[in-house]
Amino acid sequence: MKNPLNDWKTLTLLALFLGFAPFFPEPHLFGKLRWVAGGAVGMQAMDWLDLFWHLSPFILLARLGLLRIRDKRSIN
Repeated sequence: MKNPLNDWKTLTLLALFLGFAPFFPEPHLFGKLRWVAGGAVGMQAMDWLDLFWHLSPFILLARLGLLRIRDKRSIN
């Protein structure tokens, strides 16, 4: 069985659904990023953990992309 942390399909689905949930009226992640860009005034530990939770699929996708690029360069 493939490790889900190294599977493009799984991470893409996680990024779409967890990263952008809830979808309406705006994705939660956008509101959190706007809050941080505005100085993060009033953000508590729960807000930072929530931001990390919504960003984690994108971080894992970036990690997987970097690993794939590194592997292709090491072959050449």
